[in-house]
Amino acid sequence: MTQQNRATFGSKLGVLMATVGCAVGLGNIWRFPYMLGQNGGAAFLAVYILCIILLGLPVMLSEFFIGRYTRKNAAGAFKVLAPGTKWSLIGYNGVLASFLILGFYSVVAGWTLEYMLQAVTGSLSDKAPEAFAQDFKLFSTGIFRPIFWTVAFIGLTHFIVVSGVKEGIERTSKVMMPMLFFILLALCIRSVTLPNASEGLYFLFKPDFSKITSAVVLSAMGQAFFSLSIGMGCLITYSSYFSKDTKMQITALQVTILDTLVAVMAGVMIFPAVFSFGIAPTAGPELVFITLPNVFQQLPMGAIWSLVFFLLLALAALTSTISLHEVATAYVHEEYQITRTKAAWFVSGGVMVLGILSSLSIGIWKEYTLFGLTFFDLLDYLTAKIMLPFGGMLICIYLGNRVDRKILKEELTNKGTVPFYFFNTYAFFMKYIAPIAIGMIFLNELGIIQWLMG
Repeated sequence: MTQQNRATFGSKLGVLMATVGCAVGLGNIWRFPYMLGQNGGAAFLAVYILCIILLGLPVMLSEFFIGRYTRKNAAGAFKVLAPGTKWSLIGYNGVLASFLILGFYSVVAGWTLEYMLQAVTGSLSDKAPEAFAQDFKLFSTGIFRPIFWTVAFIGLTHFIVVSGVKEGIERTSKVMMPMLFFILLALCIRSVTLPNASEGLYFLFKPDFSKITSAVVLSAMGQAFFSLSIGMGCLITYSSYFSKDTKMQITALQVTILDTLVAVMAGVMIFPAVFSFGIAPTAGPELVFITLPNVFQQLPMGAIWSLVFFLLLALAALTSTISLHEVATAYVHEEYQITRTKAAWFVSGGVMVLGILSSLSIGIWKEYTLFGLTFFDLLDYLTAKIMLPFGGMLICIYLGNRVDRKILKEELTNKGTVPFYFFNTYAFFMKYIAPIAIGMIFLNELGIIQWLMG
């Protein structure tokens, strides 16, 4: 199953950096630390890593198979695999999910640019602790500044995507991902040299297994699932650009390790600093935009550290918005037979509309709700709690039950040239374990499990 004229990544490094960039995002640096803080610290980390190995890695490999075998976009892939059937809805679900996620994700991504500017101008210095919360609320609920940064971030993403697979996505990823790791490493080193940093490291790496509950396990499973960008079409789309020589088993293992490493390093960056300044490790999503700027201003050269930190966040956000945009762009480009440039403009225009609506729903339109949710929260709920786990579960069911094992093994072993020692175990997990596990995530995200247990 190949398309001779389809673009491919140009090098092994390009494949790795682009795919790692697809997986790494604000979920690693923003969501993972506060999830860990709220779910028992090191015990959550231990369960998370186990879920990454047992659940994330096999499902990622399955999405790689779908992408490279069909050499199609996320929706087109299932038209090739299961023509004339309703299984194609899996692909459409992924494309729509990516488009909707980009609509509200770009708002948060835009905030990182605002805070970079504030760090440069010194606006984050010499503030009372309560002023950070007040200023963040004033900014995020405003009209023009949040929308300006949202549109700017979408424009930056558009420029990279429209440049193409090799010249845009691959070239940018080969620059941004090493930069992201370098900045993260520098911030980790600074954090562990703070007074009482050891308390934060104990919290992160010394597990108290008595804190593991069913809720912690389900939260870790969900975080592992979302951290790797599973179920949203990104991995299928990117793997469709893999060459026939790409060793998908090795690539999946490398991406999984690097993605997990970023999440752990984010914990090393944040928790020693949090404990050093006496801040509760259970601080939620406001950790990044309220708590940490307060921490940085108390450090020598605090403005520089703030700038470096928000540059890190912006890079992480950009690698994700690129992959989300590419899912929708590839779909429009290939399925409607229009140029890549026109397809990218179509997607960017739609995302700008969603982004503006999402931003306004935090501020002047917050009283307009559907099912009790603002537009921003509705997009988040619909994608994270319904579309992604549902799509991921269906991918597992399809791979485990409808794909011929000989074809699956042949593709994953590059026609037998790359050994797959645990293929039978992998196939067993995809058929039986992964669908049940992701189904549990799905029910937990909807609150059904808690309702049943309550």
